[in-house]
Amino acid sequence: MKRSFPDLVLVGVFVAVGSIAGPSQANDDVLFLEAEAFEDLGGWVLDQQFMDLMGSPYLLAHGMGTPVADAVTSVAVAVPGTHRVWVRTRDWVAPWKVTGAPGRFELLVDGRPLETTFGTEGDPWHWQDGGVVELGSRAEVRLHDLTGFEGRCDAILFASDVDFIPPNDPDELASFRRAALGFPETPAFAGDFDLVVVGGGMAGTSAAVTAARLGLAVALVQDRPVLGGNSSSEVRVWPEGHVNQPPWPRLGDVVMELVPERRSDSRNAQSAVVFDDARKLAVARGEKGLTLFLDHRMNETALRDGRIASVVCQNVRTGRRIRLAGDWFLDSTGDGCLGFLAGADFQQTDTGHMGSSNLWNIQCLCEDEEPLSSELAAACEAATFPRCPWAVDLADSPFPGRTRGRTTPEPGGEPISLGNWYWESGFDRDPIEDMERIRDQNFRAMYGAWDAIKNVEGRYPAHRLNWVAYIAGKRESRRLMGDVVLTGEDLRDGVEFADGCVPCTWGIDTHHPDERYSKGHEGDEFIADFTRGKGYEYDGPYWIPYRCLYSRNIPNLFMAGRDISVTHEALGAVRVMKTTGAMGEIVGMAAAVCAANDCDPRAVYTNHLDELKALMAIGAGRSIEAGGQGRFQLPGRTALIQGRQLRYEPDREALGYWRTSTDTAAWRIRIAAPTVFEVLITAACPESEAGSPFTLRFTDEAGGAVSLESNVAATRSWDEHRSRSVGTVELVAGDHLVVVESGRASGPLMKLRHVELVPIVD
Repeated sequence: MKRSFPDLVLVGVFVAVGSIAGPSQANDDVLFLEAEAFEDLGGWVLDQQFMDLMGSPYLLAHGMGTPVADAVTSVAVAVPGTHRVWVRTRDWVAPWKVTGAPGRFELLVDGRPLETTFGTEGDPWHWQDGGVVELGSRAEVRLHDLTGFEGRCDAILFASDVDFIPPNDPDELASFRRAALGFPETPAFAGDFDLVVVGGGMAGTSAAVTAARLGLAVALVQDRPVLGGNSSSEVRVWPEGHVNQPPWPRLGDVVMELVPERRSDSRNAQSAVVFDDARKLAVARGEKGLTLFLDHRMNETALRDGRIASVVCQNVRTGRRIRLAGDWFLDSTGDGCLGFLAGADFQQTDTGHMGSSNLWNIQCLCEDEEPLSSELAAACEAATFPRCPWAVDLADSPFPGRTRGRTTPEPGGEPISLGNWYWESGFDRDPIEDMERIRDQNFRAMYGAWDAIKNVEGRYPAHRLNWVAYIAGKRESRRLMGDVVLTGEDLRDGVEFADGCVPCTWGIDTHHPDERYSKGHEGDEFIADFTRGKGYEYDGPYWIPYRCLYSRNIPNLFMAGRDISVTHEALGAVRVMKTTGAMGEIVGMAAAVCAANDCDPRAVYTNHLDELKALMAIGAGRSIEAGGQGRFQLPGRTALIQGRQLRYEPDREALGYWRTSTDTAAWRIRIAAPTVFEVLITAACPESEAGSPFTLRFTDEAGGAVSLESNVAATRSWDEHRSRSVGTVELVAGDHLVVVESGRASGPLMKLRHVELVPIVD
């Protein structure tokens, strides 16, 4: 259903452009440059995650102690002559009143540096005076980083009136910014959709893909160039939790399409390739009904009669705004941003909540670490690291990666113990308003630890910082309230809900400061511990009720992700990414039910729950298509076994394992025309000669089933590299579920390489 939207009420973080007196008007007296819009960002990175607080994205000199390449742009100057220069920046370590200003940088105009060094004064974002400069009809402007330690620049302003002072008040600055850049007051209309998804993490992407496959017109808004949120290469948290659980084994199919294939290094803070951004983008772009709006930040919404009618999104590079209209909306931002702007009921744990992490890792520059090696000497010289007097002082303090309580150099040790999930801060700070400070405390802790290791202890002389996340991996902020608020007691007591729909398998895992590392850092702790043991475990999977996934007071608003309707304690169990992805699948299905019945999310529970469950039984996974000559090859590593990908054997190709007493492997395939297939299986039973019998079951979309029992049992003597025929099967056209399952109640470990279906041609 589509609607017109007269008499809208706008709610957002920006005010409308109004009349601005003097040189702040959109005229030739002011030349305003957004740093994020530079033609060449060089080595600077675009940081948009705090733009709702300080009014804009900005550029960050994220060099991990090595100055980054210049960001460069060129501009036409309407009024050549003398101009005063202002640069909007801040000294990012000023809140801690420490020595030094690590975020120093210069501004070069036509190759000549201004006398002012920027990023050296003041805690809040402000305009730093850069003096006066002579401009010709064109000017080249460069941001020149001096340290590699997180210098930041929001905007640059050249004013022909040398007495002009730009505004700092957020509302005045927002209006000034739009007027100075000549942006239209009204955002451009970019489409009317059935479902508008705001937030492209695992939850939002799963929802958008699912809804599009079920026939809806979907917009997916994401403020980064990649999808996946915490599971992207920008944050690098490996997705946890189990999906594809009985009695809804197809729920999670879309999630597992998005999750990268498991490798030997599939864990937190590993290389970008592990997190396979291209895979998620390919799945989303493969849906004709899904329109992607990457690099767009939602920061305004319009309401009509208490319903969300549209959202306004700003391009994080150009600043241009667009408006997206929709019938239903999903807040999968993690922070409940859309719900907050729309006035949705929410809760927020102000103190004692989970913090945010910025993961990091290190790399050795020389594989040969013999003491007399010339290669090692060269690597050590290249891997030097400057002292960081402004960082957290850890010279005499314990931290993970250093033996607990010990500060003397340690031989050996695993460098990978550095930079994992437990490097976390912000437990007692506002997870919205204080977020930049929280992220920066993670930087200070990380740089302080590496300074202590490299320069105080002299350990890892040939190692350098290899990667540090500058996008914070958040765990907790706003939680939008639904008709049910799930609690930790619900999980512990096994309370069953008629609308249970999302499998929850993670423990009640909330984080708090680790007391072993807190002394001397009270209020700014940076190492976390987690809840575990009795009282934090439950029988799983636990099925989260659908009523946690829509707002109780905004009738057309869904939620999925860590902003759903739960308590702080229950959030510890539901927040992991395969679980949040399954929430997204349910929202995509529920939105399809809403479209079919012209209703809102609450009515899916009250009137159409059976329709939702029917979709849950089918799932929205994409079927595997036949390859060359009509053959199907179904590798073990692409199968799902009780909600997890088959385990990976690092010393050879990926293989599947399962114990025949409990597990099944499953794939979904699409048959173009009725076909008789010979079924080949490559497997072994390495633990036993007793054999592991199995059955292949083929179920078509109409519910027809064909079973094919193996005529021999897989044993240790089976060659795991040789295919064996187990018979033939005739399959009708359409989608089929292919399942390999145990043929007896218990059995030994079985190893599966792949199943092949080879068409028999007369």
